[in-house]
Amino acid sequence: MKVLVTGSAGFIGSTLSLRLLERGDEVVGIDNLNDYYDVELKKARLARCTPHPGFTDLRVDMEDRAVVAGVFAKYRPQRVVNLAAQAGVRYSIENPMAYVDTNLVGFANILEGCRHYGVEHLVYASSSSVYGANTDMPFSVHQNVDHPLSLYAATKKANELMAHTYSHLYRIPTTGLRFFTVYGPWGRPDMALFKFTRAILAGEPIDVFNYGKHRRDFTYIDDIVEGVIRVLDRLPEPNPDWSGDTPDSATSTAPYRLYNIGNNNPVELMEYIEVLEQCLGKTAIKNLLPLQAGDVPDTYADVEDLVRDTGYLPSTPVSVGVSRFVDWYRGYYGV
Repeated sequence: MKVLVTGSAGFIGSTLSLRLLERGDEVVGIDNLNDYYDVELKKARLARCTPHPGFTDLRVDMEDRAVVAGVFAKYRPQRVVNLAAQAGVRYSIENPMAYVDTNLVGFANILEGCRHYGVEHLVYASSSSVYGANTDMPFSVHQNVDHPLSLYAATKKANELMAHTYSHLYRIPTTGLRFFTVYGPWGRPDMALFKFTRAILAGEPIDVFNYGKHRRDFTYIDDIVEGVIRVLDRLPEPNPDWSGDTPDSATSTAPYRLYNIGNNNPVELMEYIEVLEQCLGKTAIKNLLPLQAGDVPDTYADVEDLVRDTGYLPSTPVSVGVSRFVDWYRGYYGV
């Protein structure tokens, strides 16, 4: 297939692009290489893909309507994976308009491209952040998610609503994936594992929010990518049993689906840090702090629908995933 991957220099996007190329797909990758974090790391990720003759590397701002439309018109992708987004819960409090530009305007441009150029299937990144104030766990895609706690989460919920509208009006098959705390080699420097590793190796203190008591459904990058590919290959169908009297938020009379992709095994942050300390052979200096604004105390994914529909269950334990990250980090940075 010819697949358009947005955010192709990102953590998930670059790894997904590489996997698609290795199985013989053509990949048109778009990214604007913004400086939200280390641009050199993004370039290094892209360098894994650029040797492949099936990879097209484009510099594109998602919010540039004409340029995005031009990409669809020129390359005519059969399927699209939208991973480009302004990420980060805390940064959305500092710079909200970045989220409006990329996550809302940019996503609308992708939907319009899919509409006008006959895309077979749009898979897009949502987030576990959409569960917001929900406390009934494990989080299920069939739950109501109307109480986000950050603008980032609100934009991801909006993406799900926008996608449903296009699935309903134009019968575009769309699948939203709610990612749960992705980690692993080539990860994001703004995320905890990256920041903790750098600080511990440098002998600097780490900020441990909620006193280390919150839990996250840490999900290894290879598990995430495998899930994305399985979903990409499976076009969603309308749910014949859907009823407006008892609406199911994860399905529709349109070709629309939502899935959680998480490890289905939440780990307390302090335990996660202990695993990292063992892998590094160093003890962290911990600066214990309260829960930050916009954060949720716990995340825990119900992945029953993903398992049922694709036969795939994320399975990499934290001990293995963190060890692989540390090996990559030491090699990449020469530490």
